[in-house]
Amino acid sequence: MKLSTILTLLAIAIGCGGISYWIALQSYSWFPPAASQEAYLIDNLFAFTVFLGSFIFLGVAGTITYSVLTQRVSRFDLSDGPPIEGSLTLEIVWTVIPLILVFIIAGYSYWTYEHMAVRGPMDLVHLHVPGVESAYAAPAGESAIAEIEVTAKQWAWKFHYPDDNVTSAELHVPVNRRVRLVMHTEDVIHGLYVPAFRLKQDIVPQHTVEFEFTPIREGTYRLNDSQFSGTYFAIMQTNVVVEPEDQYRQWLAQTAKQPLVPANNQPYEEYTQQNKPGFRAGWPTVKPAPPPLVNG
Repeated sequence: MKLSTILTLLAIAIGCGGISYWIALQSYSWFPPAASQEAYLIDNLFAFTVFLGSFIFLGVAGTITYSVLTQRVSRFDLSDGPPIEGSLTLEIVWTVIPLILVFIIAGYSYWTYEHMAVRGPMDLVHLHVPGVESAYAAPAGESAIAEIEVTAKQWAWKFHYPDDNVTSAELHVPVNRRVRLVMHTEDVIHGLYVPAFRLKQDIVPQHTVEFEFTPIREGTYRLNDSQFSGTYFAIMQTNVVVEPEDQYRQWLAQTAKQPLVPANNQPYEEYTQQNKPGFRAGWPTVKPAPPPLVNG
């Protein structure tokens, strides 16, 4: 291969790399603003895959476009094309390079998975097996605040702060402090999912699942059920309020003084309304659990 050809291909590769890097930087704006420390792990992994995908796309699309524009023949040319045989070197190259990329993506994804401290199916299987440790571990140097107990059921969330004896239908957490959730479900599989935190953790029946994260951006965010848990799973949502430490402590103190009352629960209200005499019921569905009792 001529030196001029090598330099041309190198310049094209650098150009494609620059454009791909720019596209990868834009991918950070495709998500909601990062509101947790763990969100940067996911965003960086996504930007890396966007970079690789963009680079490959530009290379393939550019080669096809170049061939279409420069290698055309007359429509009246009915002669056979040149006899070209396969190239062993080329086949090795286009086999080895994708293989290496797959291992790189898999390694980076696993590294992110470990640092996210997400518990997968095998972690839950071995959760109570003596001598088998989970991949979950709190980062060194960070102390978790008092545990927050999370209860999921069809179709409501309940959050209990045992140190302050407070129960809430919303999740309140202090900013820039490590938070530990101790989660369980009363019926089927539910999924705790906060898009702004890039966190999604399945909650499996008959298991207590612990999960940690560090919120870094004040505001109110949405928590959804990421698993299909029945008729009303789409409205099994609540707020996650990230606030300064002093406001968080003030909220706990004020809420602890409030009496326990049933929380607002749209699935339970709709189901009750549909089962009143004279009301035409829709499709049969599982009866929603009674609304949780919360302070205030």
